[in-house]
Amino acid sequence: MTHTHSSGPIGVFDSGYGGLTVLDSIRSLMPQYDYIYLGDNARAPYGTRSFDIVYEFTLQAVKKLFSCGCPLVILGCNTASAKALRTIQQQYLPYNAPDHRVLGVIRPTAEVVGTLSNTMHIGVLATEGTIRSRSYTLEIEKLFPGAVISGQACPMWVPLVENNEFDKPGADYFVQDSIHKLLAQDPLIDTVILGCTHYPLLIDKIRQYMPPGIEIVPQGHYIATSLQDYLHRHPDMERRLTKTATCQYYTSESPAKFRECASLFLKEEVNPQRVTLA
Repeated sequence: MTHTHSSGPIGVFDSGYGGLTVLDSIRSLMPQYDYIYLGDNARAPYGTRSFDIVYEFTLQAVKKLFSCGCPLVILGCNTASAKALRTIQQQYLPYNAPDHRVLGVIRPTAEVVGTLSNTMHIGVLATEGTIRSRSYTLEIEKLFPGAVISGQACPMWVPLVENNEFDKPGADYFVQDSIHKLLAQDPLIDTVILGCTHYPLLIDKIRQYMPPGIEIVPQGHYIATSLQDYLHRHPDMERRLTKTATCQYYTSESPAKFRECASLFLKEEVNPQRVTLA
């Protein structure tokens, strides 16, 4: 058990590198805080794994960030948010870390569609695991009863990003194909959520193939403003966050590999440390 009301950095967790787009947005909006980013790169991707395994791995990462002094952890990963967040919030925190908080990326993204969509016909592009979990559908329907949600899995999009092919001609077919399949499900869609933190790197191609008049919702900006709002509403937590504008990076993979891939997502050189999750 950590000491009650300990203070420290904001933790951001992702199975891979996509969460760096979330971290980047949060840091742009709130540069004064300290951050620790943890990527479970050795065991990524989580998208195809079972609920039980995603929960187990995510909880290990959350515990690691708590032990590094983070009172607040953001799951910058849609799969972890879909498959592990609620169980961690309801079954782990109350008994094991009641003064700590874990937040996800799905609810803040779902909240914003109500202000962006006119038809309330919403499309979601995401990984297989996130689509199959129906997390976006359930969250949006809870907030906006009567909304019509269509989901399309984009199995090739993450590999395109991680293999640095996201701006190459080879990506066009897969981007166009997934968008076409999504819009074929419901021609009234006017707002499309990019329900995976890797997808902002494909934004130029997505804009190219998305018909005009459809609002595209990348997550980072909305997660950052939602976190800022959360801290306004929870000054007790806000006071516990240290503010020396630092950022540390941890990975379960080789630091050299992390450094190389992270440069796709961030505009700066990073110096990651290797950690073991168990």
